[in-house]
Amino acid sequence: DLTGASPTSIISVVIFAAFLGVAALQLLKDDEAKGQRVLVAIDTLQSWVMKLVRLIMKLTPYGVLALMTKVVAGSNLQDIIKLGGFVVASYLGLAIMFGVHALLLSVNGINPLRFFRKVWPVITFAFTSRSSAASIPLNVETQTRRLGVPESIASFSASFGATIGQNGCAGLYPTMLAVMVAPTVGINPFDPVWIATLVGMVTLSSAGVAGVGGGATFAALIVLPAMGLPVTLVALLISIEPLIDMGRTALNVNGSMTAGSLTSRWLGMTDKSVLESDEHAELAHR
Repeated sequence: DLTGASPTSIISVVIFAAFLGVAALQLLKDDEAKGQRVLVAIDTLQSWVMKLVRLIMKLTPYGVLALMTKVVAGSNLQDIIKLGGFVVASYLGLAIMFGVHALLLSVNGINPLRFFRKVWPVITFAFTSRSSAASIPLNVETQTRRLGVPESIASFSASFGATIGQNGCAGLYPTMLAVMVAPTVGINPFDPVWIATLVGMVTLSSAGVAGVGGGATFAALIVLPAMGLPVTLVALLISIEPLIDMGRTALNVNGSMTAGSLTSRWLGMTDKSVLESDEHAELAHR
């Protein structure tokens, strides 16, 4: 599972890590000396990984340039023009979901503008890399150092957000395709019962979608047959998949950071001094 051998590897690793955490707490209770050594080792390893993350962040601009070049060179211009309407509709849906995130943050006392300014580097990295899983380290780093979220909540939300919580790849995209295909087989997409069934199916199927580029295609191939719909449309849209996938991945990652921030806020564990600090204060702190 550590090698990502199966679609649910991230969930498996998170569950295994949870068992390790419980075992460490039991060890701390039964033998404090050994338990403390385990905690020190974990803290040391975490600091080491964060140093690696900062090193990668310095190299990110060069990687982003290569990724953008690959996407542009591998996309067919004629197909992009023909399917431009779907691209526009997809990004309109993504924008609405970003608006939902902003609304949730605002209702819970978090300034959306400050939030998006702080998470912008993570969103741009997710946009260009097209990988929710690859964004996890930077996601955790940003939540803890810029949003004031405790590391336990940040790690949990980032990990699960790369699988179960994919708002874009496993949520919006399969739903859009299902609504588009439904009329062709005589189904009314505005039927409340059908919508409720679709929501339940999308929610359940999201647990098996890997947080890698193109994961939304697999999500659609799970949802459409389960709803009794043809999968032909999925094949037709593969040519513009990279263009839409970038926005979907950004939404996935933003959703996980929103979930982490809201959870921390509800539990009263947010470090408000970090959340409300400006960029200059963060740089000075570092």
